[in-house]
Amino acid sequence: MLEVLLDALKDSFLAFTIILLFNILISFIEGKLASKVNKNNKLSPLLGSLIGLIPQCGFSIVATNLYTKSHITMGTLIAVYIACSDEALPLMLSEPSKIYMVLPLLLIKLVIGFTFGYLIDVIFHKRRCISQIKIKMEDKDHEEENEVHKGCCHHDIEENTKSGKSNIKKHFIHPLIHSLKVIIYVFIVNLFFGTLIYLIGEENFSSFLNSQKWLTPLYSSIIGLIPNCASSVLITELYIQNSISFGATVSGLCCNAGLGFMFLFKDNKDLKNNLLILASLIAISLFSGYLILICETLLTLL
Repeated sequence: MLEVLLDALKDSFLAFTIILLFNILISFIEGKLASKVNKNNKLSPLLGSLIGLIPQCGFSIVATNLYTKSHITMGTLIAVYIACSDEALPLMLSEPSKIYMVLPLLLIKLVIGFTFGYLIDVIFHKRRCISQIKIKMEDKDHEEENEVHKGCCHHDIEENTKSGKSNIKKHFIHPLIHSLKVIIYVFIVNLFFGTLIYLIGEENFSSFLNSQKWLTPLYSSIIGLIPNCASSVLITELYIQNSISFGATVSGLCCNAGLGFMFLFKDNKDLKNNLLILASLIAISLFSGYLILICETLLTLL
């Protein structure tokens, strides 16, 4: 059991260093990116997908805020949600055996995001036109107002002050706090699965998951809907440990919009619209995950 604890601490420390570096780097660019997501309606699903790929769950909150204020379309919001994967990228980069899958994961999520984002905007073209009218009306009413976006730890992404103290807080303290929160999840997940495998045996654990192969995309999607960074940590750790397929991983991470859904249901009073967005995301995630799983299965048979 001591070996399980030491392995969990070792893996968590390695992941922490990479996550912290990522969060510090992102703190310098997230404000500029957040302010550009609503600049071009025609390219917004693509732009939203690109921004969503950055490992920072605050972007799903920003996109939700923009959507509830009719500054972006439903397709753009869903594109951001699909592209988001919270801590998956730094965790995979911290695992040498999975680094080679980082680029395919990003490309797949990017393509799924902007493809279905554009498709949804075409389907809901009328709603999009109404939203554009609302944007023009609101822009007139709020010309002098500065939009302030909140990050996942409820801090302001755009700082209005340039003081050194403020910059330290934004570029070091917030990334450090967020990284510490994430690493707690990573440690708990590592310790839990390490103990589980130790008690029931690695072969028995793998056999159980393999017997549930065609249900893992569904299970992974359900986990991905949990509004917390822990869900992306759990899905990624399962993939790193070869417990779930790449298709199931894609399915779960496409469903993983961080705290975005929590803010959507809190701020958007149109319940039917919220449920439509939720149902669309689940359907897209399951379709993508099962399609990749089928391809994986066919490749193993060749």
